[in-house]
Amino acid sequence: MKPLYLGVGLMLVSASISISRPVRNPLLVLSPTVATAEETAEQSAETSSLPPLIERELFFSDPEISGAQLSPNGDFIAFQKPLNGIVNVWVKGIDEPMEAARPVTADAESPIMFYFWSADGRYILYGQDTGGNENFRLYAVEPETVGEAGTATRDLTPIENITAAVYAVPKETPNQIIIGLNERDPRIHDVYRLDLTTGDRTLLIQNDGTVAGWTSDLQGNIRLAYRQSSENGKEILKVEENGSLTPIYTCSLEETCDPLRFHPNNQQVYLKTNKGVDLTQLELLDASTGETELVETDPEQEVDFGGALFSPATDELVSTYYVGDRSRIYPKSEPWSADLAFLQQQLPDVELSVESVTFDDRLALVGTQSDVNPGAMYLFNRDAQTLEKLYDAWPALPSEHLATVQPIRYNARDGVEIPAYLTLPKGVSPENLPVIIFPHGGPWGRDSWGYSPVAQFYANRGYAVLQPNFRGSAGFGKAFLNAGNQQWGTGIMQHDITDGVQHLIDQGIADPERVGIMGFSYGGYATLAGLAFTPERYAAGASVVGPSSLITLMENIPPYWIPIQDSMSLRVGDPDDPEDYERLKAQSPLFFANEIQAPLLVVQGANDPRVLQQESDQIVKALRDLDRPVEYLVAPDEGHGFRKEINALAMTAALERFFAQHLGGRYQAEITPELEAQLESLTVDIETLP
Repeated sequence: MKPLYLGVGLMLVSASISISRPVRNPLLVLSPTVATAEETAEQSAETSSLPPLIERELFFSDPEISGAQLSPNGDFIAFQKPLNGIVNVWVKGIDEPMEAARPVTADAESPIMFYFWSADGRYILYGQDTGGNENFRLYAVEPETVGEAGTATRDLTPIENITAAVYAVPKETPNQIIIGLNERDPRIHDVYRLDLTTGDRTLLIQNDGTVAGWTSDLQGNIRLAYRQSSENGKEILKVEENGSLTPIYTCSLEETCDPLRFHPNNQQVYLKTNKGVDLTQLELLDASTGETELVETDPEQEVDFGGALFSPATDELVSTYYVGDRSRIYPKSEPWSADLAFLQQQLPDVELSVESVTFDDRLALVGTQSDVNPGAMYLFNRDAQTLEKLYDAWPALPSEHLATVQPIRYNARDGVEIPAYLTLPKGVSPENLPVIIFPHGGPWGRDSWGYSPVAQFYANRGYAVLQPNFRGSAGFGKAFLNAGNQQWGTGIMQHDITDGVQHLIDQGIADPERVGIMGFSYGGYATLAGLAFTPERYAAGASVVGPSSLITLMENIPPYWIPIQDSMSLRVGDPDDPEDYERLKAQSPLFFANEIQAPLLVVQGANDPRVLQQESDQIVKALRDLDRPVEYLVAPDEGHGFRKEINALAMTAALERFFAQHLGGRYQAEITPELEAQLESLTVDIETLP
């Protein structure tokens, strides 16, 4: 039901306007405002004890190596690495050094963001779109034959303007996978069996127009469907042999009921649900009767169920995890418990994640990360209990100069406790600092402890960075999530962000005259809302792919979000409803542009299918016509977030300079001619906007 989408974190049953990884930001070529002698002396004293200025490239260049996956039989390791400046997929033999790896893809236009192995390890499959438009097609390459005459990457879904979904990669039929295509109707996905050798597709199920997602059993048979409506809420349906759909489980639109994976008995399916309870928990759902039984809820009764790991060898549940202030892992068998103890002893004080396991459970790739460690990967031999480090993602980043991240709590104006993460610049007293408020995207996601390139970058420049998990954030229970329904901009969601600023002021951490706000996607909207609805609070703001009007945002959702539009309307609003229309207008910064006084930087990808360029164009034009300070950058080859390294670095250089000018932090004055030229090419002359 929750397929792996060949997109930037997009799942059909959980639409979001967020981006999958932080985009980095640009601005025009500005010099910092000339300071008085007194201001210069004060800022010099403030920054004198900061660590060395770390080059922006060390934060925002593409990782040296990332995304490793074991082939199912354990013969190979694949990973992502730049090839001629573009991230591609590479492969090496299990016993070969990393330096012996060879590229198996050669995309020269756009980074490959998503790939996976076929069940027998014969193929590497990956998704690619055009210029960030999220029309992802599925491609295949054979690692063992790369370079031989006649071998090449094959397009398995050579259809224009489709978004492919992958529903199953069955072990029993390794040459076939189950996919979804929205070729017939861009709003819905029909189900196909795809032959990886020939590329032939066989239609299995034609969507009746209401199904938002499909779930297969372990053999690749589509057994369940998922749909939602304002009348029936969210429904899980049994797919009968004749193709008809029978509801077996329902929950309200304000609840969660998501099938995860079938049990080895092939009769029950693991279900993530909070029906009738506040915290999401793991249950088993009988696929025929709809009866459920509890498997597990958070042992600390603190947060929602986080996720699970299943054995590739037996398909059994082997561990679960929960994300509170830090991640907590709960093994389900003695061998996996012993493995966790071994790993925690060998790799202390980091977050651990199992990224890939061979089909015999013998080898696993274990990822590590912390607040000051952007990530490393280890090969773990479970039989021999040995651990081999494969790579660091950003080996040149000087972790000793990075700042610690603190989980904090503060009270909102109505007394509700808001969880957040605070990154304070290293080496200076946390008093009267310039601050950047950094709300997450989604908005139905959350921030968690770990490495944030954005937070670390600005902390290195001397800013305190606050990442608030405002109401409407996921992971903290049903009541906390639903409290954000239709509370955008002028409501609780924005109030929680504003109250976080006040908390830092009350604590003496923030200089109230030097508070900025920035964000990507929903965080970009929150930036615009902060400047429009609380203009006295912020000295500067930057919105990256952020909607300026909730009316036009909802009128232009991607077509494949139509099956979940009722849920979107519940959480945001329905512009077709006259009362809702007026509320949405009142929550849209576009209609209050005259209230925006602080300088604003707007960044947009021209091909964004979630937040159209119209959203950025219209707020920039409104501010231009009001003669307000606004700058604008548009990348013609990007979508909902900047993937290309050169664009990401240009964005970062611009934002860095922007906030230095308006908040007084440090910035890296040096910029390469190539980067300067790219920044100029992205900069829009706002007078030319019609």
